[in-house]
Amino acid sequence: MHFRSLALVTVLYGATATLAWNDPDYKYVAIFSVDGFHSSDVGKYVSLRPQSTIAQLLETGYEYTNAFTSGPSDSFPGTINQFTGASPRTTGIWYDDIWDRSYYPPFSTNMTHCEGPPGAEVEQAENLDYNSTELFSGGIDPDNLPQAIINGKCQEIYPHMRLRVNTIWEIVEASGKETAYTDKHPAYDIVRGPSGKGLTVGYFPEIQSVANTVDATIAYDQLHVDAFLDWIAGEGKTPEHSEIQGAGLTTTPALFGGNFQAVSVGQKTAGYTNGTNQAFTAPLLKALDFVDNSLGQVVSALKAKNIYKETLIIVASKHGQAPKNPALYRKIDPALIVPATGVNVSWVTTDDIALIFLEDQSTLSTAVAGLEKATSELQIQDIIYGSRLTALGYGDPLKDPAVPDIIVRVDLGVIYTTSTAKIAEHGGLSDDDRKVACFVSGSGLKKTVFDQKVSTRQVAPTVLKVLGLNPEELQGAKIQGTPLLEGF
Repeated sequence: MHFRSLALVTVLYGATATLAWNDPDYKYVAIFSVDGFHSSDVGKYVSLRPQSTIAQLLETGYEYTNAFTSGPSDSFPGTINQFTGASPRTTGIWYDDIWDRSYYPPFSTNMTHCEGPPGAEVEQAENLDYNSTELFSGGIDPDNLPQAIINGKCQEIYPHMRLRVNTIWEIVEASGKETAYTDKHPAYDIVRGPSGKGLTVGYFPEIQSVANTVDATIAYDQLHVDAFLDWIAGEGKTPEHSEIQGAGLTTTPALFGGNFQAVSVGQKTAGYTNGTNQAFTAPLLKALDFVDNSLGQVVSALKAKNIYKETLIIVASKHGQAPKNPALYRKIDPALIVPATGVNVSWVTTDDIALIFLEDQSTLSTAVAGLEKATSELQIQDIIYGSRLTALGYGDPLKDPAVPDIIVRVDLGVIYTTSTAKIAEHGGLSDDDRKVACFVSGSGLKKTVFDQKVSTRQVAPTVLKVLGLNPEELQGAKIQGTPLLEGF
């Protein structure tokens, strides 16, 4: 069966809140992820560029210097964290390349429909496209989708169908307002939510079609910026190759946004300088300047449309990047992990984390004992399994087919990879991975810095509240008791 049940859980960080709704504070929300952008990067950048757009936004904004994205901190759960108000244990979204014990391989993999024992890799990235070498890949090929049995019938599972709870995009769309979103490949269909109806316009050019350099990625990101500017202009304008629901945009969407990839690529290929301050290298600074200039274009377009004062701008990064200090970087061959467990393993997801799914869950103690012996070789900081998975809020792998049996937290700087093309990665549980940029800016806000710990989950109910919609309609946020961001 396709897993759908949800468990009531306690509120993350011990916070409690009664979510309310009333007249809108803003008519529009523009939300952006600067992938890789750390909370510490914000202050460093503003110091270098005191006249920057980011510096100006902070003058009428709330800055959250202790904001954390999801754990794991991969792009998919990081995105869904912000748009559902819930973490992987509730949403079922753990990674873009993961295992699920209830799924079956795509038809294109073995030319069958839900045959054989359940359990399959669920990779939802460029692999789903008709042609991922093309910038506009033709979208998702159904034959490349994982399959599941739902109501006795084998079905292809689009990314949005994996979600167990609704998204802000669905709620805003259902209220009669328009929405538009862009991201790095068609699998970000996931933000539409379980209904599949959460976007008036979706725009998903394929990032894998461009070279993995800062300059090439800036050119790619410019496509997203062009979309933002078109959407602000409204009047039915929409970028070519958009996926349009209904008649498409008729005005500036009430909720729109997307991501920037250039900073993440800059961190992976050039990163920061050695030393205690970890200053930006020239390529990374170039990427940051591009993002800042792009935000400036958005602000100018909002002002030209005379809706700037009616718009709340949110910058909240999906993920950070580790390590910030290049001296800590080292790589380990991920092929060493399975032999270390000493048992049969169905799947391992690796980056600067390892998520392990056992072929036989009764072999857990043997696998853990093997990993403990290999702690030095694999540079393991912690092995999370059994009751600790539940206690730490990750869920129970014996009840939930999406939860890994073992989570391996590595020492800071370790990446399980054989690649020589990158010096940093994300997906793990370190502060470098999870402590991200998060600030909001809008008319009527007084410059304020909040240093208490918050989660980017809190973005979701806050978006609905400021648009005058009911945050309690967010199923995941309600389950986890996710409060509004501080100041709202």
